[in-house]
Amino acid sequence: MKITAIDSHAHVFTRGLPLAAVRRHAPDYDATLAEYLGLLDRHGVSHGVLVQPSFLGTDNSFLLGTLRASPQRLRGVAVVDPETSEDELKAMDDAGICGIRLNLVGLPLPELARADWQGLLERVHALGWHVELHCESFALAAAGQAVLDAGCQLVVDHFGRPGAALQPDAGFAWLLQQAATGRVWVKLSAAYRNWAGHSAAALSHEAAQALLRAFGPERLVWGSDWPHTQHREIVDYSTAHADLAAWVPDAAARTQILCGTPAQLFKFNPGDKHDQ
Repeated sequence: MKITAIDSHAHVFTRGLPLAAVRRHAPDYDATLAEYLGLLDRHGVSHGVLVQPSFLGTDNSFLLGTLRASPQRLRGVAVVDPETSEDELKAMDDAGICGIRLNLVGLPLPELARADWQGLLERVHALGWHVELHCESFALAAAGQAVLDAGCQLVVDHFGRPGAALQPDAGFAWLLQQAATGRVWVKLSAAYRNWAGHSAAALSHEAAQALLRAFGPERLVWGSDWPHTQHREIVDYSTAHADLAAWVPDAAARTQILCGTPAQLFKFNPGDKHDQ
């Protein structure tokens, strides 16, 4: 299937799924695959990356079933325990998973230097997967450096979750410095999780331009963050889709961010086993 654009961050779920014991919230609505694919079609987006929602914990069964229902258009990012075996990860790989997520918002940092975590990161690296990191910017250096030290590719969510003002923000500064490694990508997504009010547009544009200068479009991807959990009253897919043009006015850079970069990162490759 020809790539016209890739939405690199979205979620699907239904009510009634088993919920994680520790969770920040639990949606009282459905976000179905049919609805998501319809949104992609209406906005000219050919492919999508589905991320395991935090409130479902490490039970990835619904995500895996969704990926198997549309293998040509979708890839996935799972949430797993450090004890997850090589065979379990390989089965996920066969279903279209291409990375794991560390969603650390509101949680203590895991001891990534511990033997079980190091073993997991080794298995992730061996599969050619990335580690997606979602945390406030003040935790980026500690968690992100541990991932990089393990040899893994690092994908940072939602601009790196900087504070209300970019300067001084040591975490965001650390993120910009990591561009030199060539192993870090950043998602331009969900600005509303970082900034609110009359300054939000200016700050999100400033952050996007700083990331573009540091990483170039070859290390940036765009995500809708659909269905915009806990923020549905202020954003919809059309707004999220339009945001990228405001953040990155250059058309050629946007094309790279929407197509070339995510196609390689998330393994939407011509002739890929999932496209057969």
